[in-house]
Amino acid sequence: MVLRRTSTAAVCVAAALVLAACGRSDTGASSTPTASVASGKVTGTITMWAQGAEGEKLPSLLKGFEAENPGVKVKVTAIPWSDAHSKYQTAIAGGTTPDVAQMGTTWMPDFAGSFQSVPSGIDTSDIFEGSKATNVVKDATLGVPWYVDTRVVYYRTDLAKKAGYSSPPKTFAEFKAMTKALQSKAGAKWGVALTPSGTDSFQSTLPFAWSAGASLMNSDNTKWTLDTPQMTKGLKYFQSFFTDGIADPNLNTTPGGREAAFVKGSTPVLIDGPYEIGALNTAGGTGFDKKYTVMTIPKDQSSTSFVGGANLVVFKKSAHSAAAWKLVQYLSKASVQASWYKTTGDLPAVQSAWNDASLSADPKLAVFKEQLTDTKAPPANTAWTQVSAAADTQLEKIVKGTDPASALKDLQSSADSIGTGD
Repeated sequence: MVLRRTSTAAVCVAAALVLAACGRSDTGASSTPTASVASGKVTGTITMWAQGAEGEKLPSLLKGFEAENPGVKVKVTAIPWSDAHSKYQTAIAGGTTPDVAQMGTTWMPDFAGSFQSVPSGIDTSDIFEGSKATNVVKDATLGVPWYVDTRVVYYRTDLAKKAGYSSPPKTFAEFKAMTKALQSKAGAKWGVALTPSGTDSFQSTLPFAWSAGASLMNSDNTKWTLDTPQMTKGLKYFQSFFTDGIADPNLNTTPGGREAAFVKGSTPVLIDGPYEIGALNTAGGTGFDKKYTVMTIPKDQSSTSFVGGANLVVFKKSAHSAAAWKLVQYLSKASVQASWYKTTGDLPAVQSAWNDASLSADPKLAVFKEQLTDTKAPPANTAWTQVSAAADTQLEKIVKGTDPASALKDLQSSADSIGTGD
């Protein structure tokens, strides 16, 4: 199998684009399902928009759905991720939305008012809980997870053994000690690659903050909770890698830079999604896959990582709602998701799909499955766009030495001024 940056990296692209996005649908989300799933075979033409490589590869997968429903045709439009957000905005404004669409998890609140609620005929009981949560906007479930993405720790096992580690570290303290030992005992220039600044840099710290017990908002999502002891602890831990000289404050962020440093051994630890497996194997060449492995996010109060991926939504304007939901139901089958993984490398949202040999036989993917049982996502509100940008600014100051407690007070003030969205 090949895991591709171009597919699952859509999560990162989606997150970056939403920071620059403006506008959203005008109507509010409805908590009442607006359609049902067709009980028999469906007919007619279903329109579906999908981004990037998914849009390009979908037609072949959908031949199975069309074979099960001989009178139906699914017309797929492939859209570049770079154009997708504005294209959805334009379609919503003009009333020309497709029946079904692939939606980045961070975009759900932007267009929530244009989505139908998920009908009861769609069974999501076997889907990872963290992924399901990305579909809930104002207590309405507006989509179904299609594929998932989460972040884990990649590290060079050969160099870790030189540093005295034959098994992965488990805790915050153990992880930091290993990254330091990779410098002092295994010759690494930097112990770990961490994002010091730029768009979505704060988002990259969230696994540490969440694992330290922090939350971005209170339990009813009415207030930002950024200035807390738990958030401070997580950010102090992140900062310590820079103040102790373990992480590079001028990290090379050019495409392929981190992979090259990982292969060279100058920075033998990084945190990223499943697509990194393919990128590292390509960069390292034949046999390099035996020189590294993955581990879950180190534990403090928990071992919680970021969850992303893509969801499937049906628009309110769909003229073929029952058939559209039938298509979503088909794409949510474990066997179909396993087949999709073999085609694209997209990790299944349906847990039982992981029993397929193409996934279950891979020890690296087993770690991803374990991590997917403990994940969170940023809050599903439009204000996160601005709050995240303000947090990026504060993180850059923290990396340069500002006390995290002071930076988080400023961030809390900014977030309170921004509010919690529509």
